[in-house]
Amino acid sequence: MKKTFATLDKLREISAQIPTPFHLYDEKGIEENAERLKAAFSWNRGFREYFAVKATPTPAILKLLKKHGCGADCSSLTELIMSERCGFTGEDIMFSSNDTPDEEFVKAAQLGAIINLDDITHIEVLKNLVGIPKKICCRFNPGGTFEISNRIMDNPGDAKYGMTREQIFEAFRELKSLGAEEFGIHAFLASNMVSNEYYPALASQLFQLAVDIRRATDVKITFINLSGGVGVPYRPEQRPNDIMVIGDGVRRAYEEILSPAGMDDIAIFTEMGRFMLAPYGCLVTKAIREKHIYKEYIGVDASACDLMRPAMYGAYHHITVAGKEDAPTDHIYDVTGNLCENNDKFAIDRALPKVDMGDYLVIHDTGAHGRSMGYNYNGKLRSGEVLLKSDGSFELIRRAEAPDDYFATLVW
Repeated sequence: MKKTFATLDKLREISAQIPTPFHLYDEKGIEENAERLKAAFSWNRGFREYFAVKATPTPAILKLLKKHGCGADCSSLTELIMSERCGFTGEDIMFSSNDTPDEEFVKAAQLGAIINLDDITHIEVLKNLVGIPKKICCRFNPGGTFEISNRIMDNPGDAKYGMTREQIFEAFRELKSLGAEEFGIHAFLASNMVSNEYYPALASQLFQLAVDIRRATDVKITFINLSGGVGVPYRPEQRPNDIMVIGDGVRRAYEEILSPAGMDDIAIFTEMGRFMLAPYGCLVTKAIREKHIYKEYIGVDASACDLMRPAMYGAYHHITVAGKEDAPTDHIYDVTGNLCENNDKFAIDRALPKVDMGDYLVIHDTGAHGRSMGYNYNGKLRSGEVLLKSDGSFELIRRAEAPDDYFATLVW
């Protein structure tokens, strides 16, 4: 069974000051995980994690990760501004976007961020807007399907991101002719891989591509960004990834492909969001209504506006009834929010202990792509965020929205 990082007594203490629902983050768990990642790639002198801001765009979280040496991976103007305000500067920032508006390229250039071009046509756009920087990156899409051990893991050929093999060779030649001196390669081929094989397999592809590009174009490749995709076990029966095994698998690929080619000075970057944060956040909500018709329903005070992954993807998030962890799971419920949408369900036909009104339900693994994907349908207001500190204290790091926030952009 999944364990919660906050006891029922702690949830009661917090909710006495900060009403449910709220997203709760585990400072101790986040910091320990950041250090594990660094240790796993310590063999690479230039290694750096660029945390995917889109996963948890909350200043307190970004500043916490910055303390552990992380950079910021941004994909929008707002994320660039937030990272700047959190103290990330220059090459602390990777800017990876697509269908990029002019003002976002301009802001990224002003900050001195490493710009990752998603398409070959963006070279001309960037050149005309701000010029071509000395260091630049291009995003690769190999097309087809991505397989590990004869298992299809995802279908890059259907993804809108990145350049073809032919295009990335052409892009590097063109960028070099326009004054670029240092180059990076980036790719994202699959999402939420609960497999220690994914990163080493991706790394092998990118390392060989780097060797081929170097031989064909004589450009200086200084970093390879493996992006994200390392997943977490949302279901309790899943075995978590072992980041030390993953790091060692990437090292072996590095030594087999890059080192013999004389390219063993290349830095490895990662760009994780889910792996870094998901298990260290949860949505805390309270049972407020029950309904007995053709099925048994428990209504909570959160909705898909606070966590849309189950509604959007049919994603599984484990649920614990706080204080009833050892009780028999002998009731079958749909756990629902109060949107006027039938997909506003956190769980369908879920076996839980008997839920009483006022019980705290902990929805696990919402630390990444949880609060950040929220929205305001039905005029619902998104919940706040709380950081549970290592010493047991807690801090409100984003207040819940109020009606005035919803009305602030309206013209009456």
